[in-house]
Amino acid sequence: MYPETLRLIEAKLQKGVFPGTVFCFIEGEEEEVNVLGSAQVEPTEIAMQEELLFDVASLTKVVCTTTVMLKLKEAGKLSWDQTLHELLPEFQNETITLRHLLTHTSDIQTYIPDRDQLNAEELRAAYLTLQPGGRLGEVVQYTDAGTILLGFLIERIYQQDAIEVFKEDVLQPLGMADSGFLPQPPYDRIVPTQKFADGTILKGLTHDPKARVLGSHAGNAGLFTNMKDLSKFAKMYLNLGRVSDIIYLHDKTVFELLHDQTPTQEGKRSIGWDLKFSPLDQSPLLFHTGYTGTFLMLDVVKKSAFIFLSNRVHTEDHRESYVAHRDDILACYLNERVKIYQK
Repeated sequence: MYPETLRLIEAKLQKGVFPGTVFCFIEGEEEEVNVLGSAQVEPTEIAMQEELLFDVASLTKVVCTTTVMLKLKEAGKLSWDQTLHELLPEFQNETITLRHLLTHTSDIQTYIPDRDQLNAEELRAAYLTLQPGGRLGEVVQYTDAGTILLGFLIERIYQQDAIEVFKEDVLQPLGMADSGFLPQPPYDRIVPTQKFADGTILKGLTHDPKARVLGSHAGNAGLFTNMKDLSKFAKMYLNLGRVSDIIYLHDKTVFELLHDQTPTQEGKRSIGWDLKFSPLDQSPLLFHTGYTGTFLMLDVVKKSAFIFLSNRVHTEDHRESYVAHRDDILACYLNERVKIYQK
């Protein structure tokens, strides 16, 4: 479907940018899944398989946390310009709004002393004390703190652990039956991530250290999913919120995401999503990445998607160089789209 992009991804694999990948192109009713390389290289090599589960890191933010927030907004339970404090009084700042958190414009100062030594209860308490800097609403600064705090809010509203809400309100209605949190051994179906200094390789344990500590209360990361399930999520968006004959999200909600939702309307961020723009016609595209080597790009108007899952942190994390390679792949895909749509 996208032969130039496929060849570039194959070349990146050969260069060692990632050991393996599963990626998917969707164009209308057509779908093409490609599987390349190795799921695991240490301690033994295992070939990549389409059905394997990836720790998708921050894709959790858009698949789970953002989706629940959109449904709460539709139900009239909250509005984007309400302060978090109004809805979650334990949060000590009274100026940061849900819009700030969802568009990464809170300018929240995230330094927590001895963070890696804190348990889940201590870490939660520390997040509830965070304050904004002097540019609240003015600058986009990507941070996990926003969705971590929104996870706490979701728990307060539902009176359930965040991951239980995500299972019941997102994964089950969308038929994402393979997906979940806090996997239990054996971990045969899970793609490993990073190798620690002591030789331990993370497999079945959340890669993000904050989400690993917060466990069932994490709204920023922790989802384990595969291509089949992410395709179901993407198609819900491409069908303007519909799943079969059921309205899961209203089409108005989906279309509103195509607009800049930052306070200045100049931040190129929507509710939960990053906004990219097609070189074909500058139409808005919904985009999000995951630290472990994943991304999701949706064109809801043209009903197309690019879903990319890799194990790029296995066994070493070379983030800066990977980001450059990832951007090469995205640029190739977007330019190839121009050629395809202009035929």
